[in-house]
Amino acid sequence: MEPGLIWILAGLLLLLAELAIPGVFLVWIGLAALGTGVLQLLAVLSFGMVVTVFLLLLGAGIWLSLRLRRAAPPPALNTPSSGLVGRSGMLLPLGEAEGPGLRVRIGDSEWQARLPLEIRAPERPLRVRVEAVEGTTLIVRPE
Repeated sequence: MEPGLIWILAGLLLLLAELAIPGVFLVWIGLAALGTGVLQLLAVLSFGMVVTVFLLLLGAGIWLSLRLRRAAPPPALNTPSSGLVGRSGMLLPLGEAEGPGLRVRIGDSEWQARLPLEIRAPERPLRVRVEAVEGTTLIVRPE
């Protein structure tokens, strides 16, 4: 059997394995093997050249994947800010909250809260809207 066809078959098997075991790492090895096989079908290469071509194609694929990963925006799914910013809640006075500091109740949950510097802590419950999230602390402003 032709060595180039063996590389192409190995590349196709790696791409199929990527479908069964997703993780986006076998895809680059499979594409490098496909490219090496095609190049070996077009030209007669020594063993050292075949290994060099495979490693160069693999390195280029890894570089491309890292570059694409950096360019993609971070997902906002399942982050505290994705579901809380813009929601309304009730800011509890210091005496009513469980634990130290200000707390805001949104739905059935209580969160640590912080008001902007120019606003004083209320004496009674106050309706607020979440403006931002810093870690697990909600930045709130009265409605």
